[in-house]
Amino acid sequence: MTGGAGIAVGERRLHPITPLRRAWAPIAILVGWAVHDPDGAQRQVTSLATTTLLLGLAGLLVSAALYGFLTWWFTYFAVTDTELRIRTGLLFRRTAHIRLDRIQAVDVTQPLLARVIGVSKLKLDVVGTENKDELAFLGADEARALRAELLARAAGFAPETAHEVGEAPVRELVRVAPRMLAVSLLLSGGPWLALMGAVAVPAFLWFLTHNVWTVLATALPLVGAAVTSSAGRFIKEYDWTVGESPDGLRIDHGLLDRMHETVPPGRVQTVRIEEPLMWRRRDWVRVELDVAGSTNSVLIPVAPRALAVGIIARVLPGVTVPESLSRPPRRARWCVPLWWRGYGFAVTDTVFASRHGLLRRSLSLVPHAKVQSVRLLQGPWQRVHGVADVHVETGANNTVPARMRDLDEARALLASQAERSRTSRKAARPDRWMS
Repeated sequence: MTGGAGIAVGERRLHPITPLRRAWAPIAILVGWAVHDPDGAQRQVTSLATTTLLLGLAGLLVSAALYGFLTWWFTYFAVTDTELRIRTGLLFRRTAHIRLDRIQAVDVTQPLLARVIGVSKLKLDVVGTENKDELAFLGADEARALRAELLARAAGFAPETAHEVGEAPVRELVRVAPRMLAVSLLLSGGPWLALMGAVAVPAFLWFLTHNVWTVLATALPLVGAAVTSSAGRFIKEYDWTVGESPDGLRIDHGLLDRMHETVPPGRVQTVRIEEPLMWRRRDWVRVELDVAGSTNSVLIPVAPRALAVGIIARVLPGVTVPESLSRPPRRARWCVPLWWRGYGFAVTDTVFASRHGLLRRSLSLVPHAKVQSVRLLQGPWQRVHGVADVHVETGANNTVPARMRDLDEARALLASQAERSRTSRKAARPDRWMS
């Protein structure tokens, strides 16, 4: 059964502003050709009369507008009892069937112009896919309502009641102040290293060439890269807010482009606590995540350690961050001089914990239930000194090693970790929304 204009009952179109976004495709093809062959493009343009050129530009604009309209007109989406269906294509039809029980995150993003117009983009993380499916654009209210409905369906609510559930309430846990974020970027070391390079390289070139233009051509991009890298991160992580809701931890951030992301419950494979050298006096840390099938990677850009540990307990219920870690034996210094002191390792009832780094410490926490495999690796120089590495691999295609452990300890850890992972997976709760 179908409705008007060939739309099946229950199917909806995107926001009417969408054709403007899609109309750029023909123009982008022309621009790409001009960039690829600028001499040929210049010859073609100069060979045309003014009237012909204006008619060509008018035709291009009309074609672009028609393309944008037709791609919007022939794009529909619908939420059924079991799936989100997206149908696209004018000449070649494509229908995406996204199972609702495979959805693990639904993010709402608003680029700057979209915020001005009042529309949003819906991005979906689906188990087993690398790229996010998206619906762009929807009205801001419609996007939030659809997100709530999809999460309710993924949680197992009946189709007739899912749309009544509404958006889950959020309780704010932490908000990163702009001043704290700016100070943390200045203390991270990256901007200063980039600026040092921007000074050292041009100075070296001046010593070799004494050519002002060569120095400027080198210095300006380096200085620009040093400034924009930090400024870009500040803009992206501005007003970073983490809130707790029944459908997972909500993350909102962005100065220009506003992002509304969700950390799916039960899908976090690894938590990393990053501690740059110049943050240690302030006891600040950065918390990052590995989530299976998701691009979400940052949980908190900067926060006091005690607060960050509390947030980690929300992501991994029942997990505590080990306070002390055992170092490798002293003979490991012959395998990894100096840096062996940065390695540490601990196993608790809930996690496999491994640390590395001297200047920038990084502590990785892997819940036992998320360990997919365990391997013991030993190079020839390690065999001479009786040490070995134990690697655990997670569902996010990530490997966390316990480096330079005593060989007997490593062998015992290999067997015990395999058993811990097996029993933990049996006892683990199912990954469900709103549970």
